[in-house]
Amino acid sequence: MRSQLHPGPTERLPEPTRAEREVADLLQIGASAKAARAALDRVPLWFHTFSLDEGSVYTPGVARDHRYRIPALPLDLTGRSVLDVGTFDGFYAFLAEARGAERVVAIDNEQYREWVAARWGVELEGGEGFRTIRELLGSKVAYRRLDAFDLDRLDELFDVIFCFGLLHRVESPLGLLKVLRRRLADGGYVIAETYGVESQLTEGAALRVIEPGEVYARDEFVYWGFSGESLDQLARHAGFAGFELADSPTIDGHPRLIGTMAGE
Repeated sequence: MRSQLHPGPTERLPEPTRAEREVADLLQIGASAKAARAALDRVPLWFHTFSLDEGSVYTPGVARDHRYRIPALPLDLTGRSVLDVGTFDGFYAFLAEARGAERVVAIDNEQYREWVAARWGVELEGGEGFRTIRELLGSKVAYRRLDAFDLDRLDELFDVIFCFGLLHRVESPLGLLKVLRRRLADGGYVIAETYGVESQLTEGAALRVIEPGEVYARDEFVYWGFSGESLDQLARHAGFAGFELADSPTIDGHPRLIGTMAGE
């Protein structure tokens, strides 16, 4: 991803809403009050909202209402291997582990540091939120600082791959889908969520090119808006059986798509 950071005023960090807390409550960390407060102080900006103790201390995640992703996630991942691509703080990777996944690998190239600096004026080292939650949980989720296009370095296959909020942020979505297909085990599938297109463009294989900063102020990382059919055709080009749309909600004025891509 390429960017030029915009100078000027930055957004205020939001407080977690009830919607974010409802998602966070799916993964009860159960830390002591002291450990929860120490975790808050340790990380200068949280992307995901986590429930750190018994429902009173939450991380102030900047990700807005992502409840619509939850129905697409398997309730039981017992014995499965899961790859979470673009994990950031790792909420979905840790949730997969809590739902029984035998092995979970979370990767991120940590380029979000530039996006966070541009949008909120906060400097991150990269991975500090993930490390903090992993420690609180005593988790075995493996973390790799790795670009999504370098996934072949992992040299292993996965039963389920999460690809949330990423396809619209890479310059070559087809190239990324081809990489994901190579990491998919027989009988496996990708759960993908990405930016959609406006209702008048949903018919046909529409692929919208988005202007820098058009979707979010001071965010030049959103390149594309997809229709379900455009994702289906891209998936087939990448070697999947296609894209099966699960939902197409509009979140805070932004169209989203979520669905699955199974191997042929």
